[in-house]
Amino acid sequence: MPLGKKVRPTSAAGKIQTQNIPSILTELGPAAGNAGQRRVKTSGPELWVERAPPSGVVVSQQDDPEISGQRPEWLERELLKQEHRRHSVALGDSATLRERRLWSADPSRSLRKLQIDQKVSLENLAKLKLAFEEFEKGGIRSLDMANFKQIVKKCLGLRDVNDEQIQELFMKIDYSGNGKIVWDEFCTYMQLEYTEKEESVYRSKQVALALPACIRPMCHGEPVLNIRATPDGTIVTVREDGEVYYWNSELQLKKSKAVFQERPVNRKPKWATDFVIMPQYNKLIIATGDREIQFYELSSLEPYCQVSALETVPLRIDFCLMDPDKCVILYGDAQGCVNIILMTSVGEMLRLWKKLPKVENVPNIGIDNAVLSPNVTYIRWKVHEDWVTQVKYFDSMRAIVSTSNHEQSALVIGCVLPTMNIEQTLREIREFCREGKTRKVQFAGGSPQPRPKGDQTIFPVYKGVKTFDLCKKHNILVTGGMDRLIRMWNPYVPGKPTGILKGHCAPIFYLFISSEDNRIFSVSMDNIAKIWDLQDQSCLFTAHPKASLIRGDVSACLFSPSMKGLYVAADSIALLSVRTRAQPQGHLTVSHREPVLCCGYSGAFRQVVSCTEGSVVKVWDFDTGSQVFEFGSAHGVSAITCLTFDPQGRRLVTGGRDGSLKVWNFNNGQCLKIFRRENGSKDVCDCTYLTVNRNTYVISVGWSRRIDIYFDSPEDPRHIQSPQPPWQDDLKHGHKEDILCVTQCPPSLLASSSFDGEIIVWNLVSGHSQCRFLTPLPPDSAYPEDADRSVSSMEFLRTRALNVEFTSAACLISSGPQGYVNFWNVMNGGKFFASFQASRLKCHITKLAVTKEDNLLYAADQSGYIYVYDINMYALGPERDAPKMTNYWRAHISRVTCLQIIEDDNMLLTSSTDCTVRLWTIHGEFIGTFGQSESWSIHTPSSWKHPTIPYEILIDPLSMPVHSILEGEGSVSDVIYSDQSKEAKAADEAKSDSNSKLRYPPLYISDKDIEEEIKNPCYPKEHGKRLRHEIFKNANRPPNHGGPKAYHTLKYFEIADTPTSFKRPDLSLAGMDPFLSSFAEDQSVESH
Repeated sequence: MPLGKKVRPTSAAGKIQTQNIPSILTELGPAAGNAGQRRVKTSGPELWVERAPPSGVVVSQQDDPEISGQRPEWLERELLKQEHRRHSVALGDSATLRERRLWSADPSRSLRKLQIDQKVSLENLAKLKLAFEEFEKGGIRSLDMANFKQIVKKCLGLRDVNDEQIQELFMKIDYSGNGKIVWDEFCTYMQLEYTEKEESVYRSKQVALALPACIRPMCHGEPVLNIRATPDGTIVTVREDGEVYYWNSELQLKKSKAVFQERPVNRKPKWATDFVIMPQYNKLIIATGDREIQFYELSSLEPYCQVSALETVPLRIDFCLMDPDKCVILYGDAQGCVNIILMTSVGEMLRLWKKLPKVENVPNIGIDNAVLSPNVTYIRWKVHEDWVTQVKYFDSMRAIVSTSNHEQSALVIGCVLPTMNIEQTLREIREFCREGKTRKVQFAGGSPQPRPKGDQTIFPVYKGVKTFDLCKKHNILVTGGMDRLIRMWNPYVPGKPTGILKGHCAPIFYLFISSEDNRIFSVSMDNIAKIWDLQDQSCLFTAHPKASLIRGDVSACLFSPSMKGLYVAADSIALLSVRTRAQPQGHLTVSHREPVLCCGYSGAFRQVVSCTEGSVVKVWDFDTGSQVFEFGSAHGVSAITCLTFDPQGRRLVTGGRDGSLKVWNFNNGQCLKIFRRENGSKDVCDCTYLTVNRNTYVISVGWSRRIDIYFDSPEDPRHIQSPQPPWQDDLKHGHKEDILCVTQCPPSLLASSSFDGEIIVWNLVSGHSQCRFLTPLPPDSAYPEDADRSVSSMEFLRTRALNVEFTSAACLISSGPQGYVNFWNVMNGGKFFASFQASRLKCHITKLAVTKEDNLLYAADQSGYIYVYDINMYALGPERDAPKMTNYWRAHISRVTCLQIIEDDNMLLTSSTDCTVRLWTIHGEFIGTFGQSESWSIHTPSSWKHPTIPYEILIDPLSMPVHSILEGEGSVSDVIYSDQSKEAKAADEAKSDSNSKLRYPPLYISDKDIEEEIKNPCYPKEHGKRLRHEIFKNANRPPNHGGPKAYHTLKYFEIADTPTSFKRPDLSLAGMDPFLSSFAEDQSVESH
């Protein structure tokens, strides 16, 4: 049956045939079902039906062998983009893809994409509480997994909800692994999760203004009228007395000039009311109190022309370029009118006005004479009942927005020209035709015309509007006035504001909407500046005048999106720069905004947890790379240096530079316990979980130079716990320097390493040191006393340490100086076995990891490279040679802080101080960066980034190919003459049997020969008399070009002088005179 064909069914089989096909993917899917499905053949010979027993949805498909084959990669990629999947079933599974298509036929099943905790409403929460109380009345105070599944399906109304999601939620609440939960634990989990999510959103929007402000004093004078910015970033301010100032973006004065001409003493000085910039025509427009609009050159501030004799004094002025050569100049006056001057052929009109007679040394034209031109249209609308406080033209809406302090007409959005009324227009045309006059659509002079009601939208606001801003991108209008409230409107709905922002204690003076950042900037009359979030309608930052040091009455403000700064003019001009967290470049993808110091993988939830220098913890979905959860300030302002998981993988332990360990339920950000010393401890560098005799402990090491052991028991009610008594051997013969790393080998071995290169292997049962080593120096170490011996990473080869057959083999690997890796035997007192340089760049190895079978070693260095070595049969005895390197690649551009092998999926997890957490296959194929825009599926290779690599790695200098010259292994001449040398060497080898020599050996000049030639010149430094004569004897001789050139053979002729007046030739005889012929034709026409 063709796709989309509808046939009226006549039977049950017909209904199956005409089942609606939700999308084209339904017919493209494979015909083969899984074990949980059965195939039912219908009336058609080639038509099959797949039936899913749990849902009962039936979808028809055609059994096409080409379609039933392997799904193309582009289809899997598109399906992956359409759904933000959680960690359940892999997207690459064909059964899952088929089930997703079946779900698409039922809209109610789209709720399954959400987590259960995202579906809980207040009504559902009340039902869950009643269900818990019913079980409690029956004597069951805590619910197990089966009972919890039952009440969740019943109370949420989703009986077909996925059991895996319910089990995942149960495990998140039951972080201790008891197998039972109570109502208080459920409520605590939900409350903390939503609280941390809200704080995470707020943290992502953190913004501030640099305090104190950058203030530039201004000389005593009139207040600043307005602040404008030119396209090149120049800040322009104009005072009432006509003083114009040009500043750069950092408020350094570039230029100042008084543009008004001095008047006699008996005349009042001219004063300005507002100004605007015409950047397209390099003009500055100033409105004056003498009812004038003056145009000045923007670069030189020389007067250009002016339009005088306006109806009223322009208070607020604006300019906008509507078309390439059409503009609008509008201004509001004290009578509440909006005056509009539409100009076409703008450049030509301005040049024409410049040639007119001057008044006070400025070319002048009256508004009545200006509108006589067909290129000028003057319109005057009566809009408000009070003077206009602000007016602006928005080209995106083709409308004018004006405001006043009159409540009933506080803000008006109106048209520029009147709309076409057909009946009225026909009536006017008839009247003009009877009178025989021409009609020009404009209102020049006389009383202002009121706008028709259909041409404007009025927003009544209590106490009027003093300032406003409009954003077409977000379709939002904000207003502020004397009532100290910021109102948010839909520009097409004037009845009621969509939101009100409260917080200012004085009238609002300035508003600006930053559409790029979704923020609102506001300034009140008391010099307080605030930043608001546009979506949450919450205040993000407040700058008080005591902190900003802005003094005086504010007279003008401007926010520059390009400079990310707020300019405020009062007694002085000030700049408040916007400060946000360091954002990555547009082409870079990062997981955090701060350097990532550690990360780990939780197999219980299939999640990745990463911690940063800014004490932020993020939880990622391992299967898709998307962020699941985030909470900050885990250790206050201290960085998180290490992490580990409990044996069940449900709890997270983090160590910070504040010297404490914290145990978390990382799914909702709840701090369960705090481990720290009573007298205060120093930085924690590493930590690990271990189990001894069915008891679990947390071990931490750091700058305290001691091994701290904390007993972890779920029954212990203490929130803050101190470490166990230290080992006596640790007190007497422990480390003398800061301990950097610790690793364990169950059941009884523990190794710790310090900054001075000392490695101590401990017996966990007795607490005694089993053996100790000192990291050897590399063979080519020039300064042994200054060498860095610090050991930052160690790994046990557990298959060797727990096997009696390998008691004489190396079972401990540690990092060393200059990129070396050392192998040790810890049995029988310990012994050094082998060492090799793992880093090709001789960088310090920061992290080590070995596979489960101890056959591959992964080593990461400070430059971001990862090296893979085959150590299956290495260091079984003393070794001198290095193992075979099977692979290497660059994963990051800076120090690698985590290297973990995920054996179940054959993946490699890495993190770095370059703010990224990345996932790779064990073969080095790049899957993606956690936090990237496109999600991936680890079971769908088409969704991986491979074969591409991160852009920052591609352009980094260390990733570029090297050359022998750059490494100092050769010279430039060796490369230039390498081919000649090879040919000469081959010729010598071919003629090695003969004793003959070449008469003229091949030319070969090295750098050394050139230097010797320069040092020993063949001529004196000062020219002698004979040498000067030889050099200059041919200077005056004409050059010989080997014969005449082409231009030498050209002939030339004299040009005869012709008289300025000559006699007109007589062309009438030839019948060729056009003037006579046209004149004759005109005479003949008139005669007829």
